[in-house]
Amino acid sequence: MVHRPWHGTKFSSRAMVDNAKKIVYCAVNAQNSDKPISTNPPKWSSTIPHLQKPSLFSQHLPSPFDKSSPDPKANKKPISLWPGMYHSPVTNALWEARSQIFETLLDPPKDAPPQIELLTKTPSQSRTSILYNFSSDYTLREQYRDPWNEVRIGMLLEDLDALAGTISVKHCSNEDSITRPLLVVTASVDKIVLKKPISVDFDLKIVGTVIWVGRSSIEIQLDVIQSTKEASGASDSVVLTANFIFVARDSETGKAAPVNRISPQTEREKFLFEEAEARNKLRKRKRGDRKELENGEISRLEALLAEGRIFCDMPALADRNSILLRDTRLENSLVCQPQQRNIHGRIFGGFLMHRAFELAFSTAYAFAGLVPCFLEVDHVDFLRPVDVGDFLRFKSCVLYTELENSDQPLINIEVVAHVTRPEIRSSEVSNTFYFTFTVCPEAKARTNGFRIRNVVPGTEEEARRILERIDAEALQSGKAQCMNKET
Repeated sequence: MVHRPWHGTKFSSRAMVDNAKKIVYCAVNAQNSDKPISTNPPKWSSTIPHLQKPSLFSQHLPSPFDKSSPDPKANKKPISLWPGMYHSPVTNALWEARSQIFETLLDPPKDAPPQIELLTKTPSQSRTSILYNFSSDYTLREQYRDPWNEVRIGMLLEDLDALAGTISVKHCSNEDSITRPLLVVTASVDKIVLKKPISVDFDLKIVGTVIWVGRSSIEIQLDVIQSTKEASGASDSVVLTANFIFVARDSETGKAAPVNRISPQTEREKFLFEEAEARNKLRKRKRGDRKELENGEISRLEALLAEGRIFCDMPALADRNSILLRDTRLENSLVCQPQQRNIHGRIFGGFLMHRAFELAFSTAYAFAGLVPCFLEVDHVDFLRPVDVGDFLRFKSCVLYTELENSDQPLINIEVVAHVTRPEIRSSEVSNTFYFTFTVCPEAKARTNGFRIRNVVPGTEEEARRILERIDAEALQSGKAQCMNKET
């Protein structure tokens, strides 16, 4: 997905506009990055224009880099006047807070050359924070509340994606308005881990910074922090961690482009850089590791398929504590609308993660029969972009369960996003998401004899998908242990 500033449609009430202005405060200057975030919001535009919808199936959407735009002055409009860009209350305010930086980037000189002399920046120069005043802002609290008085994880995934995109653009900027800016493309999202439930009654802060830079790739770490009465220290306050990986592209050629270097300063920054460097090397060796894991796969497939064949051939004799994978499936679909795009006409990546999470949560809920607790999102690769007008189908299933720990049984959900084009009879996978849930202990305690069922494949293709995920989890776990030993 391409990350550039966007702007949303008109809010349904003036209160929502004022709310968006208050909830986000960004640390812009490096010298202020370690100081408490200011409680004075920036000045905002008092009105938001109505959306002017382009044709849903238009082949080309206006872009600030589009030299053939019918309105040559469109490139010089401030970000607040760009219509139709996707937003949540937080992402809208986040882009506005970055408006001066982005408006410089969006108006490069004609025939501007690429950046040749790379800068060396410190992690503190890209460090950015956003604050959610849940304890004092009723409107904001209601927007993010789920039915169980916790924060909606899907909306939080949107905001994480928006913040990571902002940080990556800030790091790539040379701030001289002479060279043409880079496009920052999401390559992947590393594992997102929820360490403890996130209450909607206490203030929340997301802090993100660049921790590693390669030739054209950038890794950004985000920490979600919430201080409650039970938290005893700074480390106890981190409730969620996430790592996003971006690749820079030349805005003219579309090819990979070098990015500004990074110079870690503190011991903590050096430690995070070394960890990210090790992860990058491990990713490059991933294909070789997969080939080694294929030995003995036939016998494992047969063992998985044995019980599934009983379900298919002799259902009356099948184990009542098991269920076929295909019987856990759910699906939804949508046509991607202009309001869901970013400024380059592509669908916002956070929107896709949000929709995938909501379907995964519903799948786990329907499968377990009790409220599921989210634990983590596994590594996500962005295989192809999603455009306005695309027919998007999300298909989910319970891929497998882990029942060894009766106190915390694990439900592993797969969600596959397909870009479907009925006119040309084609369907391509855009993203595959893997979510892990368990069952809330409070809900389980109120149910006598509760048990999670085992999921078995009915086809060889399903069995292979299960084995691939189990192997990937084992591989990541082993690599994490090796990295911990090395550090």
